[in-house]
Amino acid sequence: MKIHQLSLFLENKSGQLRIPIRLLADAGIDILTLSLADTQQFGILRLIVEDWEKARQVLEDAGCVVNVTEVVAIEVADRPGGLDIVLAAIEQAGMNVEYMYAFTFGRGDKAIIIFRFEDADAAIEQLRSRGVNVVKGVELYDRLKK
Repeated sequence: MKIHQLSLFLENKSGQLRIPIRLLADAGIDILTLSLADTQQFGILRLIVEDWEKARQVLEDAGCVVNVTEVVAIEVADRPGGLDIVLAAIEQAGMNVEYMYAFTFGRGDKAIIIFRFEDADAAIEQLRSRGVNVVKGVELYDRLKK
């Protein structure tokens, strides 16, 4: 249900983004989706990979500081208003979205959005009780292999 996301702080200068990407590529680790946010001083690279433990070890062994957080993958109708329905359920549950980004994979008329909540377990329970489809990590990885 919860998915482990790796977060890295990168210095905001040329070539820094390529370092963790190259490390993962050299280790044969495929990046399933990512997000990059920046400020004047640094960037935050958020990654989802299937084998997050191996990825974390590869990155840490190379001197990267890696933070692991739990995120939730939610299936959203891929049509106008689809995301609004999910956001209404989140609002009704009184939850706050810390951040979100699109997963690079969809299925037919469904898109996958990654959400970060303060309490992933409570969010999953609240969303499911409101009919929102929370995608299990294993299911997500299996879909990508098809």
